[in-house]
Formats: sequence, structure tokens, C-alpha cells
Amino acid sequence: MKPVKVGICGLGTVGGGTFNVLKRNAEEIARRAGRGIEVAQIALRSHNPQCDITGTPITNNVFDVAGNPEIDVVIELIGGYTVAHELVLKAIENGKHVVTANKALIAVHGNEIFAKAREKGVIVAFEAAVAGGIPVIKAIREGLAGNRINWLAGIINGTGNFILSEMREKGRTFDDVLKEAQALGYAEADPTFDVEGIDAAHKLTILASIAFGIPLQFDKAYTEGITKLTTADVNYAEALGYRIKHLGVARSTEAGIELRVHPTLIPADRLIANVNGVMNAVMVNGDAAGSTLFYGAGAGMEPTASSVVADLVDVVRALTTDPENRVPHLAFQPDSLSDHPILPIEACESAYYLRIQAKDHPGVLAQVASILSERGINIESIMQKEVEEHDGLIPMILVTHRVREAQIDEAIDALEALEGVVGNVVRIRVEQLA
Repeated sequence: MKPVKVGICGLGTVGGGTFNVLKRNAEEIARRAGRGIEVAQIALRSHNPQCDITGTPITNNVFDVAGNPEIDVVIELIGGYTVAHELVLKAIENGKHVVTANKALIAVHGNEIFAKAREKGVIVAFEAAVAGGIPVIKAIREGLAGNRINWLAGIINGTGNFILSEMREKGRTFDDVLKEAQALGYAEADPTFDVEGIDAAHKLTILASIAFGIPLQFDKAYTEGITKLTTADVNYAEALGYRIKHLGVARSTEAGIELRVHPTLIPADRLIANVNGVMNAVMVNGDAAGSTLFYGAGAGMEPTASSVVADLVDVVRALTTDPENRVPHLAFQPDSLSDHPILPIEACESAYYLRIQAKDHPGVLAQVASILSERGINIESIMQKEVEEHDGLIPMILVTHRVREAQIDEAIDALEALEGVVGNVVRIRVEQLA
């Protein structure tokens, strides 16, 4: 059979890795795909010194690739919401299959893109959009297809995980570690997407749609970053038997779907609590398989390229398949997607870690306990650090049982108004993940 011709748009970190893997492993990839794969054109802004593209046609205009009649598959690796969106729709309109690593594009515009792809009978593959080299989308969409997914939870941003790991292991401050992460290339000059949870929310939106058969709804994901965490909170969590991780959580309940990204206390003996540095991990709980953990490199040149090429192999395998019998983009047939609502964060349930700065006066603890009790909040454990008294204030650390977010919000408002409590109450959610 004639080789499948592909066009790569973007020859940066992932694009360069994709080109190199396709070239280095050409024979093995052809054996798996059933036919050869040839890079017929590359669109780039500047040459990547790690790639030898001698003899490969190049262009500075990505739309040349989308309009090239010789190309069967467009690989979109330029990122962002705007040009990438236009490029992918143009490629689909021209009857070309698409492979992308763009989580923002899929999370925000995926519903439109998949509808257009279905209309044109082409595939849009996006394994590399979530967790780099970890094939978690295929695992949920295909490997766990016989399960009703109860919940999933993931460390899906390596920058945030690196920062929290350094804070715990070396006692460093958030600002100090962030500067190092930027110097090492783990964080951008503007790290907002990473440290405020937006990047993780893009990925969680995609995972939740595949797990629960719902449309992509990024705008309804609750997102909270790690910028307010202190080394003290990391140490208190450790003393209570927990680790703090920046977690994406999606959970199916009778009332709706929880979709939330935030700092989370996890019992220190859980496998996912011991995922450190820039590594990623996703834990999935199904009714038949139970809990499974997928771990690996969540970013990087060749780990992400591994997922891009795997998607490309799937596309090549499917080229002779009736479009109606292909694996659906979001795992469920498009006309079978559920309208199960996304719950507002106030309706989600969790246990909570609370750090309260209180005056060292008799009766303050009793008042705190009373405020919580009046709102139906039970205390699981409590710790006071008299040795850390500063200016007459001591930290009071509480861990509650599971309650609705609205209850804890009301209690925090009352605590912050209490005479004897100074400053804002720090609140971090707790998940057992069992």
C-alpha cells in the first residue's frame, strides 16, 4: 500500500520529537500501522537544531499544509486557541484527519471540532493532549470500556507537582521554587496556566468527558491554584499523615458531575501521593476494574511525541474502516452523550484541612468547635502548635469529615468573624482516593 503522507505544523519541542521518532522508528511504526508513514511537509517558524529535515518540503504558513492535496493527516502542534482552531477546522473541511497535542483547543473547542469531523468522516486524535506520554485517554476510552467510571483523580501538571515536591522535600518557599522551575524550563515566563490550575483544568475537562460520556464543558470546571500554599501547610499536612498535591478530580454523583482542580491533601501511603517532581499520574476508579493508576512523563519532547505517533498509527489503521464503526472521539457515540450536569463547587463534597491563626486564649477552641458543629461539620483530627506561637497567635490545624462545600464556606465566614481568630482561614480539600 502507498505510504500515508502527513504534514507537521510546528517543529518546536513536541513537533521536533514527533519528526525524530517517525524517522528513527519508521520501520517499526510501519509494521504496526500496516503501511509506511511519510512526512510530506513541515510548517515552521524557525528550524529546530535537533531535527535533520533535509529533503523535507517546508513552509512558513500552516495553512499550506491544511490545503496540500497530497497530505492525508495534519499534525497540529502549534498550540493556542486561535490559529490552531482555524487550522484544524480547515484541515477537516479539506477531508484530512487531524492529530493534535493541544489540550486547550480540545477542551474549549472540541465539541465543535468533533461535530465537524463526524460530518466529514475524518478522525481527530488527541492522546498527547493529556499527560504527555501516558496513554490514559486510550486506557479510559478503550481499555476500561466495560466499566462504569466512578471517579478519576490526576496529577496532570508537572510544574505544579515539581513546586510542591520541592516545598515538601527541601522546605523551600513557593516563590523560590517557581523561579527555579522557570530557569529549568518547567514553567513559562508567565506561569499562570500552570500554577493557577488552568492547564490541569483543560486536561481534566477532556478526561471527564471521556470517562462519563458528557460534552466538553471547560467553562464549568472549578479551578484553584497553589500560589497561596505555604511551607507550613505542607509540613502540617505531613504531620497529619498527608501529602499536598495539585489535583484534578472528576466524580460522578447522583446529582451531577464534580469537575474541580485544587490543592488536595492525600494520605501519604497512597501511590499517587508519592508521585514527585515533574511526573504525572492519573488514578481511575471503575466499578469492574477497581482503582488503576497510570504513571509517567507528563511532558517533554519524546514522551509527548510517543503519544502523537501512537495516535497517527491509529489513524492509519482506521483509514480503511467505515467512519461509523471507528472509536468515538469522546468514547461514547455522539448521539449518546449524557446531559448529566456539572455541579457548582458549592455542591461538591470533600473533607477539609483548615489552618486557623488564633489567639492563645481559653475558650477559643471551644468556640471554633461550636461553629463547626452548628453547621453539621464533624472534626476528624485537631492539632495545635503552641511552640510556633508568634505575636500571641498559634496555628490551630483541623481536619474535618466530608461535608458540602457550602457548609464549609459558611463556617469559614463565621470563623473569620470570631473574636480571637486573626486573618483568613486557610482551607485545603482532603481526598482519600480509595
